[in-house]
Amino acid sequence: MRYEHTQIGYLTICALFGAAAFVAITGIVAPADRHGLLISAMIEVTLLICAIVFTKLTIKIDDKTLRALLGVGVIRKRVPMAETAGCEPIRIRWWYGWGIHLTPYGWLYNVSGLDAVAITLRNGRKFALGTEHPHELSAAIRSLLSRA
Repeated sequence: MRYEHTQIGYLTICALFGAAAFVAITGIVAPADRHGLLISAMIEVTLLICAIVFTKLTIKIDDKTLRALLGVGVIRKRVPMAETAGCEPIRIRWWYGWGIHLTPYGWLYNVSGLDAVAITLRNGRKFALGTEHPHELSAAIRSLLSRA
């Protein structure tokens, strides 16, 4: 493995669990009918799924492949290094948010912060990976591209 880093979205975790606690406390303080309980349960499950999927981003690079795995790896991006043309560290706008979003840099995969690496593929398509270490990730990608 040439590069591996996992970024944890601590603010996202706090926000999701805070929202889940609010829904749970609201359900205890102001008990609802069956319909209200079902809605509360659905909200809780949705928040839990978001916490599992969108609070961790692992980026792995070996000689042949760049991989980005969100959460436990259900959502992933896999790109052969041979299809990669270049990369550059970027600073994303706060309103691009966290999760997966379409941005001027292509699809952005991000769990925390405003730093990312924009990656350009040989076919002209682009995407970006959020990271708190954009210069190290860029250096790892460029190092492998210079060997190809």
